[in-house]
Amino acid sequence: MKVRAAVLEAMGAAHPYAESRPLKIEELDLDPPGPGEILVRIKAAGLCHSDLSVINGDRPRPMPMALGHEAAGIVEELGAGVTDLNVGDHVVLVFVPSCGHCMPCAEGRPALCEPGAAANGAGTLLHGVRRLKRNGQAINHHLGCSAFATHATVSRNSAIRIDPELPLTEAALFGCAVLTGVGAVVNTAQVRAGSTVAVVGLGGVGLASVLGAVAAGARQVIAADLSDDKLALAKSLGATHVFNAGAADAAEAIRQASHGGVDFAIEMAGSTRAFDLAYKITRRGGTTVTAGLPPPNATWPMPPVNLVAEERTIKGSYIGTCVPLRDLPRYIELYRGGRLPVNKLMTGTLALDDINRGFDLLHEGKAVRQVIVL
Repeated sequence: MKVRAAVLEAMGAAHPYAESRPLKIEELDLDPPGPGEILVRIKAAGLCHSDLSVINGDRPRPMPMALGHEAAGIVEELGAGVTDLNVGDHVVLVFVPSCGHCMPCAEGRPALCEPGAAANGAGTLLHGVRRLKRNGQAINHHLGCSAFATHATVSRNSAIRIDPELPLTEAALFGCAVLTGVGAVVNTAQVRAGSTVAVVGLGGVGLASVLGAVAAGARQVIAADLSDDKLALAKSLGATHVFNAGAADAAEAIRQASHGGVDFAIEMAGSTRAFDLAYKITRRGGTTVTAGLPPPNATWPMPPVNLVAEERTIKGSYIGTCVPLRDLPRYIELYRGGRLPVNKLMTGTLALDDINRGFDLLHEGKAVRQVIVL
């Protein structure tokens, strides 16, 4: 079938994207779903820094690639062997398909699925195929989804069925921002009621972490970012203290406010400077969690002495250490119960043809979560 999709030909385009137009809206050929796959009509797709990091070259991927990984839609066709979904089901896409058989999957850690990671790096679906073509040329898939498009053929393991009463524009956010941000708090850090938490970096994922810390019952939720507007939003979402991360005394000010440092510092900015701040504001015996994705060549000089002498813990978090089939419905129920107001992260909707302008706003820090409505 013919679909319209946002295709990236090459990384590293100049700003502003509205002028350089790195993403071209093109008509592509989409193959029907093969065994273990489904066809989804995309209804909403969020603009995320993980997409932006491919556009600017921070996360190298094979080109050309149809971007988009945070989305929700409606199942239109089932491939052979798919018996647990029906045409018409509403689904949220998950950007790491889990095979269910590798060692991480067997250990209950589907976010670390080895075949899923290999497929994502190669630009294919879970089983190594590409279903998008342009004049016979294969187009790579972004994280098994390629969701900036009218339709997507994906692995069955890339989709979670949801309640059809949830608006799909809101449901899309759960596939990345919420799974990653809330999951980093409740799964990776395992924040307990009464803990102190700091979140460094207040994009969509970081602000979802603020929501997660509030929902988990943290007695102190500290938010740090370079944007005063985002700090104000964090405050409205339940942060007890906010600090501009660019201030020369930011680390000391946060340590004073938290009486020596926080139990859990969560870095969501994807920069070593932000991670360094998160490490500095973690108390003795505390845990620093990072879910930010800096460029692959970025390094951070770790001070081993206080890592040992203060019994610190550093943990990475990918998709919030989530089990999507378990966690996504839980987070949706928290949202519907008013305890996880994810809708407040949305800063606007836009059409597919306006996608480059949307990424300008994201790059400039003027948007949290914009959603393309199809």
